[in-house]
Amino acid sequence: MTPRLDVIIVNWNTQAYLERCLAALFADRHTAEMVVWVVDNGSSDGSTEMVRRQFPEVRLIANRENAGFVKANNQVYGVSTGEYLLLLNSDAFVQPGCIQMLLDVMEQFPGTGAAGARLLNEDGSLQRSCYSFPTLATELWQTLWLDRLFPRSRVFGKYRMTYWAMDDYRVVDVVMGACMLVRRSALEGESLFDERFFMYSEEVDLCYRLHKKGWAVRYVPDARAVHIWGGSSQKVKAETLLRLYRSRVQFFRKHYGEIPAALYKGLLWVNSFTRWVSGRLVSALTHSQNLREKSQGYGQLFRKVHAF
Repeated sequence: MTPRLDVIIVNWNTQAYLERCLAALFADRHTAEMVVWVVDNGSSDGSTEMVRRQFPEVRLIANRENAGFVKANNQVYGVSTGEYLLLLNSDAFVQPGCIQMLLDVMEQFPGTGAAGARLLNEDGSLQRSCYSFPTLATELWQTLWLDRLFPRSRVFGKYRMTYWAMDDYRVVDVVMGACMLVRRSALEGESLFDERFFMYSEEVDLCYRLHKKGWAVRYVPDARAVHIWGGSSQKVKAETLLRLYRSRVQFFRKHYGEIPAALYKGLLWVNSFTRWVSGRLVSALTHSQNLREKSQGYGQLFRKVHAF
């Protein structure tokens, strides 16, 4: 029979997280038929051996090199057949009932193209996972720190939606892809992700494409998953920062045009410079290694943003 649900997990050197992710996934009982896929991007930490040994029912694709998060997801999309696709990070652990609640919302609202779970930190606190589509205005507020100074403002807090407690069901622009259910028919033969995005902004692009075609994106607060932010990307902090903003520039260029993309690069140049300088000063005073590393990352961003 054709599986109703394909779960896609992309892994890169996160064996411990992946093991926990898979254990939580198979412990979450629901009514859908489920096929679980793991795409390993050339890990060297024994991840593939662990999957083969402990989860033989998983369909494993072992890439020799890091193909990137986007391409790895598309590998499964091209060969799977499920009515729904659950995009699940290797550092995200679904809680009981999570998947069924997401499926129920998709069935209840047939105009829904994607649904996202409430994400929690390890201590149970809320992890903000809904966003508005980025615009020059929202990026300006971030550059001027107005989103931090006035988080409850519907104007300055628009991008991260910090004026909202995230405690009710709602149609939103974007849900984070750490635990996102997608309706296959909403893609209408397109790729799951645009491979011009190596990683980051790919789910923003996906939600934007769904929005343009009239599909809703819903946030489902009762469906919960614990998410360890950046389980693999923290291993390469400076490169992660560069990829994050390079992808954001690509999003502006693709959907808004060259002039808005150039203006955004100007904002990003100012933003990275101020964070580089302020980070150096604060880290020197506090002797914080974390702040020093962040400052160095913004310094690299400042020097390279012109080439994005």
